[in-house]
Amino acid sequence: MDELYSKLNAIPDSYYGFVMGIMSYAKKKPERIQNVLGFINDNPDLSTSDIVKFVMDQLDFHEFGLAEKEMVG
Repeated sequence: MDELYSKLNAIPDSYYGFVMGIMSYAKKKPERIQNVLGFINDNPDLSTSDIVKFVMDQLDFHEFGLAEKEMVG
């Protein structure tokens, strides 16, 4: 997790909410850490938006979120 934290903070347009959001997603499953780190390591010129899109495109992104029937609005 320390390596991921450091890499996320090193992204040029990094900000606190971005780092905490990606860290929260990654810590739910160990393989997520390696998946996100691999993406960052393979693509050195990423922006925060690139990483957020990558995470949101993961099949398990909504796994721990609210089910559609629970959403209000």
